[in-house]
Amino acid sequence: MGIRAVALILSSSLFLFVVELVRREKLTFKYAFAWLFFIFIGILAAIEPRWVFKCAEFFGFELPSNFIFFGLMGIFIFLSLMLTVFLCQQNKRNDRMAQKIALLGREIADIKEGLRGRN
Repeated sequence: MGIRAVALILSSSLFLFVVELVRREKLTFKYAFAWLFFIFIGILAAIEPRWVFKCAEFFGFELPSNFIFFGLMGIFIFLSLMLTVFLCQQNKRNDRMAQKIALLGREIADIKEGLRGRN
């Protein structure tokens, strides 16, 4: 089994895994989109590796493997940045929700206090 076949099998398996996570609602499409995009690039590279050589040459890399490692590093940095942004957004939502819950708790306490004062 050649390296192209292994790359194609791994990329296809990862694609199916991400699709299954989305289907089971373990991962939203919003977060899966970047993964699916890069998996698609991997499948294309496995099917037609000549464009990897051409891109490596165009960007000035002597070896396509250096281009691939550089590209993977860039992809992982991009995905890490995306996850950091999503995490910050979730933290803001959690803070707002905690504040709203605290305000509702205070309103309930005030209403109970008012009802006790009437009796």
